[in-house]
Amino acid sequence: MEMQFSNHFTFGKLIRFTMPSIVMMIFTSIYGVVDGIFVSNYVGKTPFAAINIIWPVFMILGAVGFMIGTGRCCASATNHL
Repeated sequence: MEMQFSNHFTFGKLIRFTMPSIVMMIFTSIYGVVDGIFVSNYVGKTPFAAINIIWPVFMILGAVGFMIGTGRCCASATNHL
């Protein structure tokens, strides 16, 4: 008997699996903006420039981690459908 993945995985389940990652990325982005505001206003221009240079590296690492975590979550959850 062949089982089709599309019969068990709906759009609602996709949203349910990806919503934690979406919310986490939104909070991470807000954190970056707020951190930049505080550093630029209270510490100075040079530390703010350093944050702007290194921040994309952290965002790339976070995106890869979110991608692997979400994919693994979906893969392990579909085994229990």
